[in-house]
Amino acid sequence: MQELPPVRYTKIGGESVAYRDCGGEGAPLVYLGTNGSHQDLIWDEPGYAHFLRSLAALGRLISFDRRGSGLSSHTTKPTIEARVADIEAVLDAVVVDEAVLIASVGSSQAALAFAATHPDRCRALILYAPSARNSRADDYEIGFPLEAVQSAIDVTESLWGTGITALLYAPSLAGDPQFAAWAARTERAIATPVEAREWVEMYDESDVRDVLPHVRVPVLVATPAKGGEFAPAWSRYVAERLPDARPVEIAAQDHWPFGDGMQAFLAAISEFLAEVVHLDVVDSADRRLAAVLFTDIVSSTEQLQAVGDRRWRAMLESHDDIAQRTVGRHGGRVVKSTGDGTMAIFDGPASAVVAALDLLAALRRFDLQARAGVHVGELEERGDDVTGIAVHLASRVAGRAAPGEVLVTTTVRDLVAGSGLRFEPRGVHELKGMREPVTLLAASLAHAAVGHTARP
Repeated sequence: MQELPPVRYTKIGGESVAYRDCGGEGAPLVYLGTNGSHQDLIWDEPGYAHFLRSLAALGRLISFDRRGSGLSSHTTKPTIEARVADIEAVLDAVVVDEAVLIASVGSSQAALAFAATHPDRCRALILYAPSARNSRADDYEIGFPLEAVQSAIDVTESLWGTGITALLYAPSLAGDPQFAAWAARTERAIATPVEAREWVEMYDESDVRDVLPHVRVPVLVATPAKGGEFAPAWSRYVAERLPDARPVEIAAQDHWPFGDGMQAFLAAISEFLAEVVHLDVVDSADRRLAAVLFTDIVSSTEQLQAVGDRRWRAMLESHDDIAQRTVGRHGGRVVKSTGDGTMAIFDGPASAVVAALDLLAALRRFDLQARAGVHVGELEERGDDVTGIAVHLASRVAGRAAPGEVLVTTTVRDLVAGSGLRFEPRGVHELKGMREPVTLLAASLAHAAVGHTARP
């Protein structure tokens, strides 16, 4: 690859995503970068450029800057849902139906979510130092303790633009003045200190552990075995919980794939691609991870008796029209009307929650009081209908909501970190048909709006 092809742009709503299609023979390889990227500067560091050229020698290399980073628009916060939409937009722009995604560190969560929600468009995943969650929890003792999380957030903001990322993610190279200078320049080019702080806050709030069992494509999981106390444990945790993981341990300390583990990682990629590109993957396009929304008009029988049949039919028609418009505006699909409510599905949970909040607000104009429930889980699509435990659970969640309330499960909360949504606990509930108690939370907007991520 003698000369770099130009950077091009594709649109999501009113925003742009910068990408570069390097061409080449073989399977499409979509490189998601690390935590952030800049489509020009990633080629200015010799080691990084070598890594990218080596990938281009293995297939058709496509790379991009997620929104909120580098040459792409900086309006949308880089939530997991937004990053999944970025991947889909780039695939559409380069006219690729199915690709192998390559991700590391912070971008690995988006790659995992994409594979689970878009199984028909993901051939395989290649992950370097991935994590499903960063911060510690009662059932995740390998995470950062709270004080370490806050320290990382503060240090990132105060030292952003000085090459702090080299010290954190590529310690073997941080002592090289040229590499450190490149890292500092790249930091300043891809984001502001405030944006960088928001990234770290979002990563430390995100949790895709519930997504892992639903990723059914082959996944190469490369673990930098000398990468400190946390990164190796996080990477092994991911590998152990994927249905089709191909783990490989690399004697490296750097968390970036173009650091001291680069040559071993490239060798593992080459071997993995030789296998999976020709592997007959079981067609799972009819099963995927999605967000399910149920709404229900409160006291519908009483309202029918109060207004009469004819006026009630008119109100239901208005309800259905508002539901169709609101769900569509947020990138979802109404599966069916339930008579006095709606069932809809969305690729992303934040879009489902915001659609629910908007829908309930719109219905109040017609004196219709409704409630809603949202859950994320695996669905089976049968024609225009969908089935699965996630559908039943979302319905049960809606049934526990108070009038005017949107209830969600903890799975939804964990996947929408950084989206501008706020959650208040509503206790642990025994739901009909569910084996285990379910923790529910009430959703609201923490600030003005959360932009949807649907393609126009």
